[in-house]
Amino acid sequence: MLENLNNTLFLLINATPASEGWQISLATFIARDLILIVPLLAAAMWLWGERKQVHAQRHLVVKVALAIATSLALSWTMGQLFPHDRPFAAGIGYNFLYHAADNSFPSDHGTVIFTFALAFLFWHRLWSGLVLMAVGVAIAWSRVYLGVHWPMDMLGGFLCGLIGCMVAHLLWQSVSAAVYPRLQHIYRLIFSLPIRKGWVRD
Repeated sequence: MLENLNNTLFLLINATPASEGWQISLATFIARDLILIVPLLAAAMWLWGERKQVHAQRHLVVKVALAIATSLALSWTMGQLFPHDRPFAAGIGYNFLYHAADNSFPSDHGTVIFTFALAFLFWHRLWSGLVLMAVGVAIAWSRVYLGVHWPMDMLGGFLCGLIGCMVAHLLWQSVSAAVYPRLQHIYRLIFSLPIRKGWVRD
């Protein structure tokens, strides 16, 4: 029954040869490039910001990194336990984005962006989490639309992200006092020149 629902939802979303070219192009940009918001925003939050806020931002970046590492490890484990062919490998629907015919469940893109969005929702601000969740939904839609993932792959990524954030929160409570000062020390060594020049925050 779940597999039938997965197939039905996929065929409702998946593009066809009759789809407009601009829709395919837009979906390709969203599916392939929008994920860059994760490293770019994380780097910006670490390097810049108001002096009184920068350490809180860096705490968030480290927690997000822990959450993503955990969720990706869980995603890989679930993929090994519950392997699933991609739609084009199963001969279903249409594919408009090149991708290796490897395991589709859960989606790595979905796992990363939903972990990121949930982390901001839980640990930053409601509006930032909701904006990033909208980005996550767009990425999830685009990868189903282009035929490289099933809808359930994205649900799996969301669940991995939720669990990843829960585990990261528990880990942070245990390791933050030891880990954060070391990371801060390494950062100051590597970025000593930009810090002295005032290009980035100390």
